[in-house]
Amino acid sequence: MYLLQDISWPVWLTASHIETAIRVTLLTLVGLPMARILGTYVVKLFPKHVTRQASMLFGKGITYGISAILILMVMRELGFSLATLLGAAGVAGVAVGFAAQTSLSNLISGLFLIGEKPFQIGDVLKVGELAGVVDSVDLLSVKIRTFDNKLVRIPNEQLIKTQFTNVTRYPIRRYDIDIGVAYKEDVAKVIKVLSDVADRNPYSLDEPAPIIIFKGFGDSALEFMFGVWFSKSDFLQLRNSIMREIKERFDAEGIEIPFPHRTLYAGSATEPFPVRVIDAKEP
Repeated sequence: MYLLQDISWPVWLTASHIETAIRVTLLTLVGLPMARILGTYVVKLFPKHVTRQASMLFGKGITYGISAILILMVMRELGFSLATLLGAAGVAGVAVGFAAQTSLSNLISGLFLIGEKPFQIGDVLKVGELAGVVDSVDLLSVKIRTFDNKLVRIPNEQLIKTQFTNVTRYPIRRYDIDIGVAYKEDVAKVIKVLSDVADRNPYSLDEPAPIIIFKGFGDSALEFMFGVWFSKSDFLQLRNSIMREIKERFDAEGIEIPFPHRTLYAGSATEPFPVRVIDAKEP
């Protein structure tokens, strides 16, 4: 036969400790996820005329701000003195400041990018050899999703110092094609054929009108520049169709697109290379 003994809490564990543990648990497990949900919900409430970049930054600011307040409340519940923490944070801030000069530079550069707005989320950006769609604009970096679906992070300071191209900033663009034809071709005919190709292409805009420039005499061809205006959303369709149509029309009109010609010269002091025509039927 077993004797039941009284079950009692440890001496150090009081009702106030249990209440503190419950409050800390609620603040941590409920408050922090709610802060993130609130930041996401606020982004959806922004008017349509507000850019995605501004709404995302505001939502992140709300999330981080509420999370910081909740963390301070948790530390206060655990008995930490806020005055002591602020003093320690000041000392640590000086040390971190020297170690985080690059981050501070990126932060300042990010503020300039946000204020200047040279690009927005969804724009196609070209930085050097890199090209892709702007996925997010943060205070420290810009994230770009390349066309083969890779994520590239570029520090804001680099974008401030480097030349970049916003490919889709304006609603229409011009696609320039360099074309060479044989010297025997009629220049007026070539211009007329190219103009007709642009008129028949469904992705080519009538206004502004296509540009056809006779650039000059190349090494082995008459050189033209053919520029076609199009809506920025039709780039791939125009590029794939216009190149094929030029080749088909030139073939139909008998216009030759030459390849580079090279002449082998041995010099005046060297005998010419002997050339002998061999019949294919010879053994």
